[in-house]
Amino acid sequence: FTGGVLYMHKMIGGWGLFINGFILVLFVMFVWWRDVVREATYEEHHTFVVQRGLRLGMILFIISEVMFFFGFFWAFFHSSLAPVYNIGSAWPPHAILTMNTYTIPLTNTFILLSSGATVTWAHHAIILNAKRHTIIALIYTLALAILFTYFQGLEYVSAPFNISDGIYGSCFYMATGFHGFHVFVGTIALLVSFIRIVLNHSTNTPPLR
Repeated sequence: FTGGVLYMHKMIGGWGLFINGFILVLFVMFVWWRDVVREATYEEHHTFVVQRGLRLGMILFIISEVMFFFGFFWAFFHSSLAPVYNIGSAWPPHAILTMNTYTIPLTNTFILLSSGATVTWAHHAIILNAKRHTIIALIYTLALAILFTYFQGLEYVSAPFNISDGIYGSCFYMATGFHGFHVFVGTIALLVSFIRIVLNHSTNTPPLR
């Protein structure tokens, strides 16, 4: 995160710090998933108690994410609904050339909603032990997620402003950047789930001990 901010502000060492941090995050994700697969598939440690703990942990994580993004939305609405004189008492600020909402932003919104539908399809399919439908739904979801990430990168490249352009640039890049990172991590998580389903790691009979 720090490396990304330093890079966007064109500071020396920002890109290197960003790459090192990114590689470290990927390494931690790999080791964590490796341990989860070992514990669940080969060691049969995912009892009902462990599963309940994992679900509770995910619920608490989602709640923390809601509060995390609530802070960004608070900053956006605070600045847009009552713009102060520092930014010209107008929103968007007069010096900012905004994007056309009906181009990439609208397209990515449609892609995101579609991916939500396909991953819900996969969720219900795996509950019903419909492996073929689960795999098809996850393929669609992964394709939509990759397409979303591509369009967001294209949006950043073509954006007429950057993160250092006042509160408007900060709100836009912080909110959409963290959201894009969540989509990226979610894509990896779905890919891991897809591979595990193909390898028949998922069952509806967890160990009782």
